[in-house]
Amino acid sequence: MTDVTATAASSREEFGAMWRRQQPYWHAVFAIVWVAAAVVTLIDDPGPRGRAPSLALLGVIAMAYAVLGTRAMTSRDLRWAVAYQVVAWSALLAIQWVDPSTQAWLLYFTLFPQLWAMVPTRWAAIGTVLVVAAFAFVRWAQTDFATDSLTEILISGMISMGLSLSLGLFINRLVSEAESRAETIDALRATQAKLATVERDRGVHEERERISREIHDTLAQGFTSVVALSRAAQAALARGDAGAAGERLALIEATASDNLDEARLIVAELTPGHLQSRTLGEALERLGAAVSSETGLRAAVRVAGEPVPLGGSAEVVILRTAQEALSNVRRHASAARVDVTLVYDRPDEVVLTVRDDGQGFAPGDARSGFGLDGVQARAAEVGGAVQVLSEPGGGTTLVLVVPR
Repeated sequence: MTDVTATAASSREEFGAMWRRQQPYWHAVFAIVWVAAAVVTLIDDPGPRGRAPSLALLGVIAMAYAVLGTRAMTSRDLRWAVAYQVVAWSALLAIQWVDPSTQAWLLYFTLFPQLWAMVPTRWAAIGTVLVVAAFAFVRWAQTDFATDSLTEILISGMISMGLSLSLGLFINRLVSEAESRAETIDALRATQAKLATVERDRGVHEERERISREIHDTLAQGFTSVVALSRAAQAALARGDAGAAGERLALIEATASDNLDEARLIVAELTPGHLQSRTLGEALERLGAAVSSETGLRAAVRVAGEPVPLGGSAEVVILRTAQEALSNVRRHASAARVDVTLVYDRPDEVVLTVRDDGQGFAPGDARSGFGLDGVQARAAEVGGAVQVLSEPGGGTTLVLVVPR
């Protein structure tokens, strides 16, 4: 499975792409405002030194933007940004000095947003304060430092500074939120990728457990039967009972054939062989008959109520539980009889009961093996429950309840 972060660009990269897509609009706004300032300079009354100095300084600003500003926009390099800002603001301040009545202040509308977009917030705020203070000082110097003009200059300067800082902080807040959102999305994607890996590993682990249970409940038990029948055949041959030995060999062949079918079905991830082309009740009866013929244990199978389809998973759980219970009876219980009952009478659940008359055990005692744990795990997968009732000398009862 391909990692999520390998198949999709990160949000930080998407944010950078968005910034690159917006650059033509920044260039267009600068061009429009610059042309407006140049036109106003041409049609307005010339200052004491004429129009030429102001137009030349406007040209310096345009060249600075073309050489330094656009590079700063593209590379996000602070050195280019600072160089451009110093040149552009110095040229605009010079225009103010040579032409006190200039309308080139129109460039404020593009230079201040560029300042906040190009440099870090702290330096942009300091730059804004310095620029406003410098223009206020130049205007005051042009009045020969008249005290009656100072109040007006200070008020207009404070208003300009407040508006510039507010606009800049607003722009910065939008950019910061976008960057923060991009980082959060990247973190979520990374977490999602980790969770997908964990879930995939969990699925592999669960599949291994499922295959282990399948092998334990089918192939291992079948091989156990083959071993037991082989020993019985050897004992019959030792007694000279060829007929009994032949019967055991036939059972060995049938059991091995069933195991081979089960192995093929496990590999193909199909339903258990005992359920192929037969009902669950028929599969249980066949299982009981096999146990009786192999061991001499009397296994009685009874189905109560009208059978209803439960779906492949639930029927597999019931069949495997019966297999495990009968295998435990055969190996550990020393029982003479075992009763297998499948009850459909309850409205919301189906109950399998396997009861033997063997030696029993204390349920609280430590036990080895995989069988009962596998039974409980299977039942939990379909929302069912398993209960084992036993006592030494009193036989054992296993009850499986599966929802319809």
